[in-house]
Amino acid sequence: MLISLFESGFSGQVFMQIIYFIIIWCITLTIHECAHGYVAYRMGDPTAGNMGRLTLNPVKHIDPIGLLMILIIGFGWAKPVPVNPRYFRNPQKGMAISAAAGPVSNLLMAILGVIIYRIIIVVIIKGGLFDSSFAYNAYNFFGLFAMLNVWFAVFNLIPVPPLDGSRIVTYFLPPKLGYYYNYVERYGFLILIILLNLGRINRNLNFIWILEVIAGWILSGINFVFNPIFALFGG
Repeated sequence: MLISLFESGFSGQVFMQIIYFIIIWCITLTIHECAHGYVAYRMGDPTAGNMGRLTLNPVKHIDPIGLLMILIIGFGWAKPVPVNPRYFRNPQKGMAISAAAGPVSNLLMAILGVIIYRIIIVVIIKGGLFDSSFAYNAYNFFGLFAMLNVWFAVFNLIPVPPLDGSRIVTYFLPPKLGYYYNYVERYGFLILIILLNLGRINRNLNFIWILEVIAGWILSGINFVFNPIFALFGG
């Protein structure tokens, strides 16, 4: 991600984009991981709470190396919130629901981001209530906030262990097949690396482009839903 910013040369605008990326990813990763733990807690699993992970303190959730990888190449990780399926009445269902909580939290944040930057268009830019540079920076921040949260939700729904999508898929598989499917987790990181680099081998296999297209559709869909509301106010 940041590599593409530096390709056009370092500038004040690039510096601000880096700051935006860091702030947004800290918020995104923190709420994503906390959502896993909170939903698991509501279903009877106290593990995350006992380990101090039911908090919005980024320090408890951010892995510095994982965050750096996200900023540089767009693929990284946070500290996984521990979830113990033994506390669930239905372990597979509980794991699927707690796993889905992460991407759902990102989609909710994306919706919030869209609402805020659409409000900025109406109130700040068209209303001329604030300095234009403030409006520009605020608009860019929340637009990027919405986009990155949609991207992160889509990425985490990839059905490759240990991503959240694999926990959801496992719930719908027969027990024996689910066991062998989860066995792939030890090779999950390698599989993701291969998928994310297929585009370098063959442009027709550009996996990242597919994810970006899906994320774009979702973001467009969110905007479409709010279009009638903000059209009333000229935004």
